[in-house]
Amino acid sequence: PAWKKSPRSLKEQDYKDFYNELYPFSTPPLFWIHLNIDFPFNLTGILYFPKLGNSLEVQKNKIQLYSNQVYVTDDVKEIVPEFLTLLHGVIDSPDIPLNVSRSYLQSDSNVKKISGYITKKVAEKLASLFKKDREDFQSKWKDLGIFAKYGMLSEEKFHDKALKFALLHNTEDEYFTLEEYKEKVKSQQTDKYDKIVLLYSNNTREHDSFIQAARKRGYDVLEMDTVIDNHWIQHLEHKLGDVTFVRVDSDTVDNLVQKDEDRDSVLSEKQQEKVKSWFEEVSKESGAAVQVKALTPDDQPVLITRPEFMRRMKEMQQMQGMQMGDFPETFNLIVNSNHPLIAEKLLKMRSEEKKEDFVKHLFNLARLNQGMLSGGELTQFINKSIQYLS
Repeated sequence: PAWKKSPRSLKEQDYKDFYNELYPFSTPPLFWIHLNIDFPFNLTGILYFPKLGNSLEVQKNKIQLYSNQVYVTDDVKEIVPEFLTLLHGVIDSPDIPLNVSRSYLQSDSNVKKISGYITKKVAEKLASLFKKDREDFQSKWKDLGIFAKYGMLSEEKFHDKALKFALLHNTEDEYFTLEEYKEKVKSQQTDKYDKIVLLYSNNTREHDSFIQAARKRGYDVLEMDTVIDNHWIQHLEHKLGDVTFVRVDSDTVDNLVQKDEDRDSVLSEKQQEKVKSWFEEVSKESGAAVQVKALTPDDQPVLITRPEFMRRMKEMQQMQGMQMGDFPETFNLIVNSNHPLIAEKLLKMRSEEKKEDFVKHLFNLARLNQGMLSGGELTQFINKSIQYLS
């Protein structure tokens, strides 16, 4: 069989043909690793990297275990690290004890060495591909990223090696290693606590207005939209220590990177209290926390933000299938006291009915921007907008 042959005797097409033999009608793999070692243990095999896309929902029984070319099982989770069960292919070793309990397998010294060896070879292969042809590596990152991030989360040794080739992808379609990106943004995005703030979006279409506002401040925004990114973000914050990730819609653009800078409001405290009470009245059923802040006149008049900590807690519990009764939808309704629509138009309105209509319309504009309007409410909003234009 192919895995018993010398890597030098096999051509690219031979590896592809063997993959088709193992998995007929499957999408071609991204690349492969040929394993061949006879000391301190005996192991041969070929492992393929499949296209994962944005999903971890793939079959994990695609690695076949052989002993001296005799098929044993496709359940290898006690032999290879969890993240490597995403790979496809064959491993063959007479040094893996058969017909023993899982706990015995986990403690067997040869199994531990084999597991470590495979992890090392996979990390070396990825590092080699990155170094050899970075452009090609970047083009495959959407598939490789899920795998690499999963490995960094679950295997300490893999994490250390992966720091050199793990990539961040920004909304300008550029790729950076972690160190490259920190260097790129640190001058603009270091906060008052000396943390480098990495701004990100998990849905660039929904967050477009927030992304544009951040760009106007000279900030850069990352795309973090895979199923594993919530976990990876927290992992990197813990491991790196000098960075913090902040979603671009979690606060006003002035507060995304917290600095000791205050902006004056054109409204008096009394006027701000009035404005706050009007917005509290129209938004009371939504549970929004209303805040009046002095942003720039060019920023939006009203916007909705989702606090980073509460949103992360909610998303993490959802991923774990837990009930979210303790974590209701939490968001802040930010009113820009320096925007002309607030400072000039709203405060000069005399009709209470028109004032309420105007405030409600601004509130719904902010909801629309966050994808929070649908059904009958959306229809009403559209009809009201047509009335304003008529």
